[in-house]
Amino acid sequence: MSKRALTSSALTSSALPDRALPGIGVGPWLGPWPTEPELSLYDEQLLSEGDRRNVVDKYRYWRHEAIVRDLDLHRQDFHVAVENWGHDFNIGSVIRTANAFNAKAFHIVGKRRWNRRGAMVTDRYQHEYHHPTVEDLIDWAAAAPAGGGAHGIPIIGIDNLPGSQPIETYDLPRH
Repeated sequence: MSKRALTSSALTSSALPDRALPGIGVGPWLGPWPTEPELSLYDEQLLSEGDRRNVVDKYRYWRHEAIVRDLDLHRQDFHVAVENWGHDFNIGSVIRTANAFNAKAFHIVGKRRWNRRGAMVTDRYQHEYHHPTVEDLIDWAAAAPAGGGAHGIPIIGIDNLPGSQPIETYDLPRH
């Protein structure tokens, strides 16, 4: 039997009559439920039914708003902007990367609508801004609060076009 056929038959319900395929996430909360003030972090429906979301274990059973609030305490001091001017199939991967590095926010420049499926729900845990044009993003960045009460966030384009400088040798600003 081929490896493909073996894998395929191993995943059919008839091959696993007494057990289901392993679930994603965790089941209902075991033991006494959290009490206040911690209870305000938790979603009672997730506590009773289980948490199947793609979140790190620290955030299991937490309410969405509580996760975002906690992430906000530890955000990195940079934003990510992506221009939505053609096919939007790479935007999701950029947004997932912004989430992985806990960016302060992400910005969509151009068309407001983009295919969120590629972000795999990570966009829900971030702050999103929309700018109709590159000029609008530049104006926003110039007026945005920066560290120490100053204003202005530098905009650094990352691409592999001719004339680009290698990012590993570029002196990136800290703020």
